[in-house]
Amino acid sequence: MAERKRHRPSSRSAQSKTAAKRPAQIESLIEYRFSDPSLLTLALTHAGAPGGNTSNERLEFLGDRVLGLVIAGVLYRRFPLESEADLARRFVAAVRAETLSQVAADIDLESSLKRAPETTVSGERGRTGILANACEALIGALYLDGGIEAAERFIVPRWQDHLDADIPPPKDAKTALQEWAQGRGLALPAYREIARSGPAHAPYFEIEATVAGEKPALGKGKSKREAEQAAAQALLLRLIPKGENP
Repeated sequence: MAERKRHRPSSRSAQSKTAAKRPAQIESLIEYRFSDPSLLTLALTHAGAPGGNTSNERLEFLGDRVLGLVIAGVLYRRFPLESEADLARRFVAAVRAETLSQVAADIDLESSLKRAPETTVSGERGRTGILANACEALIGALYLDGGIEAAERFIVPRWQDHLDADIPPPKDAKTALQEWAQGRGLALPAYREIARSGPAHAPYFEIEATVAGEKPALGKGKSKREAEQAAAQALLLRLIPKGENP
């Protein structure tokens, strides 16, 4: 008697079954079960993926705003004595792509993403961007499915270490300009009062900041210090390429 051949699923079938399990794995990792599973599926669908014209881009847009609201609220409560500038530094560090990408890696989000076969990722920066976008889309899906509470339950514990990180204090513009000049062997920046207006009890100053070999920059303010900082900032913006640290 001829032996009956056992049916073996094709590799494509096996892959589809594996992919079908992945959303459930994500739910297990984030400890949340979606009432509308299609939201999670959409969050895991990268632009250009096969099967339709939908992608997670709209959820990414929403998740970015939800993340910002939750993080801002947490920072406001956790650091009651910090200034707006200090809170802003913590906020920027918390919502940047690198932080989102790290959170996505912690829950192995990459293995669950549905992407077009021909999608290529150029270097680590490209991978970071894709993971960050997917993480924002997941946050957007959580918000739509379970409201702000569901989003907070996902965000707060996973951002704990990032929020408590010891972020170095920002350099004021005058200090940054001084370090820029010293790093190039130049004399210290000079500041000169150009004009003063207004009544004696509320003067308004115009200050010129100069670095050797560079065109001066003008700053204005209600005090000499404020005007000097503004002038230094204006000069820095001209001397230092956009995106480069002083």
